[in-house]
Amino acid sequence: MSAAVEFHRTERTRLDEALTRLRDGARVWAERPLAARIALARSMLAGAARIAERSVADACVAKGLEPGTPPEGEEWLSSPYSTLRFLRQVVRSLVMLERNGNTPVGRTGETEDGRLTVRVFPANRLDALLFMGISGDVHLEADVDEAELHRSRASFYKRRQHDGKVCLVLGAGNVNSIPPTDVATKLFNEGKVCLLKMNPVNAYMGPLLEVAFAEAIASGFLAVAYGGAEEGAYLASHPAVDEVHITGSDKTHDTLVWGPPGPERAERMARGTPLLAKEITSELGNITPVIAVPGAWTDRELAHQADSVAGMVTHNASFNCVSGKMLILPKGWPLRDRFLELVLERMAMTPARRAWYPGSEQRYRTLTAGRDRLRQLFGGEGTLPWTLVTDLDPQDPAEKAFSTEPFCSILFETQVGSDDPIEFLEAAVTFSNERLWGTLSAALVVSSRTQSDGTTAAALERAIRRLRYGSVSVNVWPGLAYSSGTGPWGAFPGAPLTDIQSGRGFVHNTRMLEHVEKLVVRGPAWSAVKLPYFPSHRAAHALGRRLASLEEDGSLAKLPGVVAAALKG
Repeated sequence: MSAAVEFHRTERTRLDEALTRLRDGARVWAERPLAARIALARSMLAGAARIAERSVADACVAKGLEPGTPPEGEEWLSSPYSTLRFLRQVVRSLVMLERNGNTPVGRTGETEDGRLTVRVFPANRLDALLFMGISGDVHLEADVDEAELHRSRASFYKRRQHDGKVCLVLGAGNVNSIPPTDVATKLFNEGKVCLLKMNPVNAYMGPLLEVAFAEAIASGFLAVAYGGAEEGAYLASHPAVDEVHITGSDKTHDTLVWGPPGPERAERMARGTPLLAKEITSELGNITPVIAVPGAWTDRELAHQADSVAGMVTHNASFNCVSGKMLILPKGWPLRDRFLELVLERMAMTPARRAWYPGSEQRYRTLTAGRDRLRQLFGGEGTLPWTLVTDLDPQDPAEKAFSTEPFCSILFETQVGSDDPIEFLEAAVTFSNERLWGTLSAALVVSSRTQSDGTTAAALERAIRRLRYGSVSVNVWPGLAYSSGTGPWGAFPGAPLTDIQSGRGFVHNTRMLEHVEKLVVRGPAWSAVKLPYFPSHRAAHALGRRLASLEEDGSLAKLPGVVAAALKG
C-alpha cells in the first residue's frame, strides 16, 4: 500500500467493536505472567524489523526524501532504529525482572544539591562503544534514596495497580516511532491495553503496524483505528476508555480536556472541572532553547557544535517537538558572528524540504512577517527555506517567538547576560524557564575548557539543575534523549491541566523508573566521529540502516558495518 493512499475513517460501529475486544483483553493482559509478556515483546520486536524497509520507503514518499541519500538516514534513525531499540530494551528489562526481580540500572550518583541520579545510558558495552563519550543520567525527585529507587521501579509488576485498563493512544503524525513506542510503554510499563488512533498525517504507517503487531492485535491487547479530531473526541469520551495518552499540540489537548475555546471552557478551567474526567498523559511540544556558553572554545569545537545545532534544526524538516528553536547567546560574545555563520553554513548542507506537515507554511509566514533581521537559505515552491532570525529582544513581552512553537524551518536567536560564563548561565536559565513556552527539552553547548574549570563547571551543574525541562542535553541534541530507549521521555513534572505546557508523564523509560524529574544527556564538545543527525554527515542513510539492523538482534557480527558507516561520516 502506497504512502499516498488516503485512509478512510474507522466507522463508529467498528470503534465500538474494537473497544469491546480490548475491554475483554485488558483483564487477560493484566494477569499475564512475565514469560508471556516477554514473548509478546519479542514478537513485536521481530514484527517491527519486518516492516522497517517498507516504513522508511513510505515515509520518504510522504516527506519528499530521495532514497539512497543522507536525508533518508533521518527516517531510519527516527523510526525503525528508535522503535527497535526501545523494544529490545523492553525485552531486556522484562527478562531481568523475571530473573532478578528488578530492572537493570547503572551506577548512582548525586547532583550538586544532593538529589539521587541513576545512569541509564549507555545501556551496555555495545552502546558505550558506539556512542563513546555520551552518557545519560536520570535525576530523581527530592528525598528519593537508593532504597526507594530499587523498591519503586517497575511498580506495576511489584504491586499490580489495576485489574485491566484500556488506554486510548492518540498518535503523533510527525515521527513514525512515536505511535508504536507510546503503545509499548503503556503495554509493558503500565500493563494497559491500547487503542491506537493514527494521525491522518502518517496514517500510512497504520497498516504496517497492524502487520508488525499482529499477535498483540489478535490477542485483544491492541487495536488500530483511523480518523481525525472527530474520531479522537469520540474515543476519548467513550465509556470503555479508561485513560488517554496524546502526543500532539497543547491546543488539541485542551480541546479534549476542557472543550472548545470560549466562555464555557474558561468557566470549567476556573472551577477546575474538566470536560474529560479521565487520566490523561501527554507530550505536547516545546520551544527548545539552545544555550551556547561563552568560554575558551577551540576552532574545531565551535565548528562541531555548529554542525550539531544545525542538525537540531534541519532534522525531519524541523517538524520535531525537540527541534532547536531558540539559540540563546551571550551579549558581547566575541564568537557570536563566527558561530552564527558556521550554523548557517552547516544548515546549507541540507536541501530545502517539502512543507509536508499541515499548517507549516502559515506558521512560517506568521512568524517571519515584518522581520528585518532574517536570513533565508534555499526555498521554492512547495518547500520552506531554512531561516535564521536574529536579535530578538529578550525583554519584549509581545514577541511571538517566545510563546509560539514554530514547528517549521526557523531558528531564532536572542542574547542575554554577558560573555562571563557564570553570569550568562544565570541569565540564560532564567530566560528559558520564565519566557519560553514549553518544558520538554533544553540544550547546552559548552566548551571542554569551561567544563574542566572548577568554577564554571559548578555553574554549569547549577544551570542543569535549575532548567525546568524533562530532558537537558550538554553538547548533543535532546533527540538522543528521545531515542535512548532506556531514558524517560516527557515534560518536566508538575504542570497543571490548566497550563499544560509540554505535557504530563513520561514514556519510553524501559528501566521503568518512578519519581523521575529529568534526564540529562552529556557528550563531548568535539568528537572525531560525527553523530548521524549532523547535516555534514555523508553516510547517515547507510549508518541509520545498519544501526536499525543491529538493534534488531544486537549481533556483534553487524558491528563492523556500523563502524565503517560511522567513520565515513
